[in-house]
Order: sequence, then structure tokens, then C-alpha cells
Amino acid sequence: VSAVNFELRSSDEQHAMLQQFQGFLDSLDFPAQIVIQSRKFSVVSYLDAVRSALTSVKNDLLKLQGTEYLRFVEELSDLSNIMVKKFFVVIPISVPVLDQKSSKGFLGGLGKFWKKKSAQVPEKPADDAGDATLKEQLDIRPDLIIHSAAQPSHDLASKRPFDDFDVNAVGTLNVLEAARQYCLESPFIFMSTNKVYGDAPNELPLVELETRFDYAKKEDYEGIDETCRINHCLHSLFGASKASADIMVQEYGRYFNMPTMCLRGGCLTGPNHSGAELHGFLAYLVRCVKEGRTYKIFGYKGKQVRDNIHSFDVCNLFYAFYENPKTAVVYNLGGTRKNSISILEAVSRFEEMTGKKLKVEYVDQNRIGDHICYITNMNKFKTDYPKWEITRSLDDIFREFMKSPHLIS
Repeated sequence: VSAVNFELRSSDEQHAMLQQFQGFLDSLDFPAQIVIQSRKFSVVSYLDAVRSALTSVKNDLLKLQGTEYLRFVEELSDLSNIMVKKFFVVIPISVPVLDQKSSKGFLGGLGKFWKKKSAQVPEKPADDAGDATLKEQLDIRPDLIIHSAAQPSHDLASKRPFDDFDVNAVGTLNVLEAARQYCLESPFIFMSTNKVYGDAPNELPLVELETRFDYAKKEDYEGIDETCRINHCLHSLFGASKASADIMVQEYGRYFNMPTMCLRGGCLTGPNHSGAELHGFLAYLVRCVKEGRTYKIFGYKGKQVRDNIHSFDVCNLFYAFYENPKTAVVYNLGGTRKNSISILEAVSRFEEMTGKKLKVEYVDQNRIGDHICYITNMNKFKTDYPKWEITRSLDDIFREFMKSPHLIS
């Protein structure tokens, strides 16, 4: 489905479009999905083509205008991600027809076609056809549910709090309720976040070293475990909506005896990570090194520490839970101390690997609720699943980043 720029339309056109969309939704008499696919678009090849074209331009005015245009596109790509969006309306291959006579609405006329062409739509009286078809569809049970859809931006959450809560909290409730009704026994994994702890981890005594902050007490050496409190602290609205979902997943597990697991993850990464300026810092750092971008460090002298876990190890963790599910469990998820690194250390490491000097700008204001030093303690999960282990080191992650076409300009 092609897109339209709604904001550029007149108020009358906008009203008409909204009415048409409302009519479309009201006409649906079967399940449907609207899927928006967003992909980053690299303008590097386009900019190279413009530069090449400018070399053959003889007119001084045209060459000046082309140069200005080139600079404008470069600055625009530095300030924001250029995205390509596609929109899809997803309809089922078969639909439960509750009443053949009243099958109206969007694509309603295809009801007879489906009945003729699809063996999944049973030839039964109208009163039974809908229930029978629906039952057949619900007999298809997922072996495992991994709910990782989320709105991940702290800053966007503060600007659009209702959207953030609808996606992170209400969206999780929708998936939980569907699982409860139709596949109660299927293991349910929820990708929560360590931001449910808010800024409580910052209350641990720290020592400032040359390139990083670290925990001052020996008992904190292995990092933050699941006993860290989630109340009486500053979360950001994103952290609050994820905490709501986290608690709801636990409650469904206990109340309905469902095999649920909350994973309070920190920096989950890998060669296909689409890092942005305010999250996914390793992937974004690689992008800045490769593309000559300026990397902004927000507060804490660049000595803030994060531990990173590779997506391969995360998937192996999923499988471990799938093979031996438990009820209403909560685990922290991260790379642990051996995969921990500060921003200053990461910058130095990538400069060493690439032989390039990174442009760095220091902003003397940390993000609201940001952790100073966060190292994940995974002892609880390792105790319950002793065969699982972290297999990818930081250097493994770095090397994959440097080879990844996804992050090569």
C-alpha cells in the first residue's frame, strides 16, 4: 500500500482521508493487520552520484546550487535517520464466516471465492461454519511466544506518552490475553528492560577510574541482580511503561499458571543492530567511525559503563527456557562484567581497530534517568540453566561489527 504525506494535505483532504479510513475499519468483518515496515536508507551512493555529476557541470551557478544541495542532504542525514517505509494490509487466507448472508464490507465479496478455493473453509451450515473455522484456526498453537515489540525511545516516550504506553503496556496485555485464551501452555518470553529499575542502580557507591566508573564495594562486583528495587526512583516514561508490562507478565504467570519469563535486558546487540544516537551505542559508534560522523557523549565524562550481549547468546537463552520453561520467572539479561565497557574505552577500541580518529563531542548533560555504571548479574539465570553460557566476547562483537555490510557505508 502506498503512503501519503498527511501533513501536507489541506484540512478538507485530511478529513476526507480520515473518514475513508474509518469507513474501511468499520467495514471489516474478519481479522486483519496493518503492518508498517521501516528500513534505514543509506544516501551514501546517492551523494557520490551527485558529486560525480557536479564534476561535469560547467555553469558556475548550477555548480554552486548543486554543492549547496549536497551539503544540505549530508547535514540532514547527520541530524536524522533517512527511512524508507512500506505499508501492508495483511488479511487471512481463510476467514471465519459467521453468517454467509451478512458477509459484507471490505473484501467481503471474496467470501464466496474463499469458500470455493480454500479447503480450510468448511462446507457446513452457516450457524456452524464460523465456530468450526475459528476452532480450526485456534488449534494451531505456537510452540513459543517471544514478545519483543516495543517503543524503545526515552525521548519519544516523553513527547508521546499515550503512544508509548499503548505500545509497551497495552500491547503486552493484548498478547498475554491472546496467549491465555488460546495457547495457555506455550512458553511466553517478554523482552523487558533494565530501565524498570529506574536510576536506583546509581545509588550504589562508585569509584571513578581513569576510563570508567566501577562499583566501590566487593559485594557489588558482579553487578545488578533481580533484587534491585523498581519503586521510589526515576524511570523515564519509557521505563514506567515497560515496568507496567513487566509486572503484568509476572501476574499472568502466577495468576493463570502460565510459563512466563521477563528478561530485563540492557545492551543487546549484534551485526544487524540498527543503532541510533540515543540507544544501541556500540552499533551507532561503529557507524560514526565508518561514516566520519560526530559521536556525542552525554554526560558522566564518557565513563558510563554498559555490558553487551550478542544476539546469538540471547537466542540460545530463549531456547534454554523453551526446553525447560518455568512459571512467572524474572531474570536480568546482559553481557556481565566480562563484556562490560565504558564509552571512552569503546571509542578507543574502535579507533584502534579501524585506524581512524573518531570525531567526539561532549555534552555536559546526561540523559534523564541514565545509568552511570550498569553491569548485569546473571547468576540467577545461570543457576536455573547451568548449561547456558555467554559465547561471544566483546572482541567477537567488535569484529563482527567491522565486517557487517549492514554498518558499512
